[in-house]
Amino acid sequence: MLAKQIASKAGNAAATARRSLSAGAAKLGLEGLANKVDLSKARVLIRLDLNVPLSKEDGVTITDDTRLRAVVPTMNFLKEQGAAVAIATHIGRPKGEPDPKFSVAPVVGRLSELLDTDVVKVDDCVGDDVKKACDAMPSGGVVLLENVRFHKGETKNHDDFAAALAASSGATAYVNDAFGTAHRAHASTEGVVKHISGPAAGGFLMEKELVYIKGAIDAPKRPLTAILGGAKVSTKIPVIESMLDKCDSVLIGGGMIFTFYKAMGHSVGASLIEEDMIPMAKDLIAKAEAKGVEMLLPTDVVVADKFAADAASKTVAVDGIPDGWLGLDVGPVTAAKFSSTVASSKTIVWNGPMGVFEFDAFANGTFSVAEALAATPDDAITIIGGGDSVAAV
Repeated sequence: MLAKQIASKAGNAAATARRSLSAGAAKLGLEGLANKVDLSKARVLIRLDLNVPLSKEDGVTITDDTRLRAVVPTMNFLKEQGAAVAIATHIGRPKGEPDPKFSVAPVVGRLSELLDTDVVKVDDCVGDDVKKACDAMPSGGVVLLENVRFHKGETKNHDDFAAALAASSGATAYVNDAFGTAHRAHASTEGVVKHISGPAAGGFLMEKELVYIKGAIDAPKRPLTAILGGAKVSTKIPVIESMLDKCDSVLIGGGMIFTFYKAMGHSVGASLIEEDMIPMAKDLIAKAEAKGVEMLLPTDVVVADKFAADAASKTVAVDGIPDGWLGLDVGPVTAAKFSSTVASSKTIVWNGPMGVFEFDAFANGTFSVAEALAATPDDAITIIGGGDSVAAV
């Protein structure tokens, strides 16, 4: 088995996940919820992380259903108890407004198969139509709300949106089984709990990952190495900062490396950067140095003349990216160095791909990390988080 344990996020996510369940509910699991509430008469709003990776070719084909399969135990428990369940979730990073390419529609078919239930999707997550659909749910029924991030109030945790989410679903109890998003104080993970009169609980996946992550990160076998990838520094800041307090080495890959390079004064061609994150990148580099943590950035990258599977590509040093070219993977020297660091580590946390691994020409970095994890000895602990990372293994 390539990964010894599948988990989501690391560092301080465990503590913030507990806070998202609201005061007094942090230790309540599903069995405890069933003891407090007659679930056969309850309507449960559940926050799940169904942000599955979708094919970059058609935008609707699920390329890895791990996150869907992971929520089945919790959903089956609620179904067996006779609860009517409204699911709140998200796909991708819409800009706070409806965008068809981020609709939750692609998960309906597979989720219905896994739950052996006809999942009813609604076209919004708040409003009269949502309330009608939720009111019409039979015992054991499931309604899938449209992407909560189609509303700006979700990520900003606006109280009016949280109240509308609770009222529209008609929830009398709340369950959070979305560890991958529980570290964020969003309306569907934190704010909505204040507007639901009944108890809040964690699901089976949440419980499993909290216990495992806390043990692995708070008292790790050393050396402890974090491998962090993905497109944007802004989405990884809390994880990087937390890892700097705990890790011996932090390896940085993915599109976010170019923001770090920009902060170091390198030319990055047409590569993705976040201009507003350049000061933060500088700060993170300084923090790593001050704490004595080895922060490894790639020394070579694979660049392309366009973002496409058939793009022309070549490997260059990080200070030699040509104008108009964009970096889409870490280079072979870096992949070998990262693999060597993994091999000498006893605990490894990996979140985010090293490059655009869906394109064969830019997959080497990600798959090299995956292969290095597979080759670790049995006494090493590996924790893999993020839909793309899980898809790669």
